[in-house]
Amino acid sequence: MIWEKTKERLKGALTENVYALWIEPLECVQVQAETLFLASPDRYFNAYISQHYLGLIEEKIKECGGSSRKVVLCEKEAKPLPVTTVKGQMRLPSVPVNTTRIRALHPRYTFDEFMVGDCNILAHSACQSISISEDLVGPCLYINSGTGLGKSHLTHAVAHKIIADSPMTRLQYVTAQQFASEMVRGIQSNTMDQFKRKYHDHCDILLVEDVHSLTGKKKTQEELNELLDTLVKSGKRVILTANSAPRDLVGIDDEFRSRMSAGLVTSIKPPDIDTRLRIVGRKAVQHQLVLEESYVDYLAQHIRGDIRKVESALIALRAKASLRKGDIDLDLVREVVTSVVGHQQVLTSAMIGDLVGSQFKVSVKDMQSRSRKKVITFPRQVAMYLSRKYTDESLADIGRIYNRDHSTVLHSIKVVTNLTNRDTSVNAQLNLLSDKVKQL
Repeated sequence: MIWEKTKERLKGALTENVYALWIEPLECVQVQAETLFLASPDRYFNAYISQHYLGLIEEKIKECGGSSRKVVLCEKEAKPLPVTTVKGQMRLPSVPVNTTRIRALHPRYTFDEFMVGDCNILAHSACQSISISEDLVGPCLYINSGTGLGKSHLTHAVAHKIIADSPMTRLQYVTAQQFASEMVRGIQSNTMDQFKRKYHDHCDILLVEDVHSLTGKKKTQEELNELLDTLVKSGKRVILTANSAPRDLVGIDDEFRSRMSAGLVTSIKPPDIDTRLRIVGRKAVQHQLVLEESYVDYLAQHIRGDIRKVESALIALRAKASLRKGDIDLDLVREVVTSVVGHQQVLTSAMIGDLVGSQFKVSVKDMQSRSRKKVITFPRQVAMYLSRKYTDESLADIGRIYNRDHSTVLHSIKVVTNLTNRDTSVNAQLNLLSDKVKQL
């Protein structure tokens, strides 16, 4: 009871987020005369509590009549999961047996956990539509993107949604490689009829990942092409994913390529800075990391593209912090980012300003001045134009470097854009500068 009373006092002393993240998971496992034993999820959690909240916890225990009890933190013992027998769902005689086959689904790969931005909003909306049988994108959806940008997250989310809302839907979820291997086994064991019945007759929705891995596998392409034709004509739903658009796939039969392109083809682009900030913030909470805003910003600025690298960085950050009693500083964040992405220099507006200034023989200080001389205003406009084109910085951030507001930056971009369209010499000059910016 003393711990329950203490928690009530801590709830009033801390913000709701801090209490939910750091106090709620603590469990009182033993009380002795002068000691209170609290169990936490892991060693890192203990280190952080010891450094930031242990004194406050002991103070509140004392206020609740617990004298001056010492608090000892320990890790919770892992409990074996109970073994349950899943009983088959009752069905009407006319309803076919559910032959759903899915890969192991990631528990956090759901629609609620997916960070939506301009880079992926169409793919996200299309998957939601298919998962609830809305006929907005047609029966076939093809998603392509680079590694770690969310293809698997969306396909897992579709499977989670269908299993939760429509458990009798017959779902087949495989990689292209698994489909090919299963087909080869069917040929070798003379069970191709069974293989075809499974996919052609007992499948309501088909999810196939990594179609690009079928490069050069003509027989498998023919089989999958026939399957897609059957399912689509029957009004069934299909989702395919790959690392490239259908037209860019190498070693793919033209008829199969055409079939994959028959429905909606959409791509997922690397997330912009705002989306990356939200991703880092969400994943930090999932890993029970409390990061200062500047650290979140640093991670988002320096880890681009593959979202798995963000996860890797946060895991490394948590592990290294646990060895330092929970301490996290900018040097540690930099060290972790370097270990994940290497010594990659992030392009900034300041760097572009230095380059443009050196090319036009004007200083950054001149460009920051209120001078309206053309020899100064034009380089400043070019610097703003290139900064907007090659960085993720906002108009306000770019303008701040030159002591201007966002409307001035927007005007500069329009001026330079019009000049490049009308003046070939300016266009050539911008192309030269662009090449130099890419080499920074």
